Amino acid sequence: MNEIKLIKEYITLGQLLQEAGVINTGGMAKWFLSEYEVYVNGELEDRRGRKLFDQDEIMIPGVGEFVVSS
Repeated sequence: MNEIKLIKEYITLGQLLQEAGVINTGGMAKWFLSEYEVYVNGELEDRRGRKLFDQDEIMIPGVGEFVVSS
């Protein structure tokens, strides 16, 4: 599981995808979320603005698993 460090109180799902190298630009987030299943804490999520906090787990089948840490 890949760890994504928080700099602020939270990170958005779109920012996490970019930080993790899953997408190249923030503008690709909407497209990526419409084409791929992304799970946050086991629930399907399609909002790029979803706020992620310490210990949230993100799973993208075929891409990888990530955990947010402070």
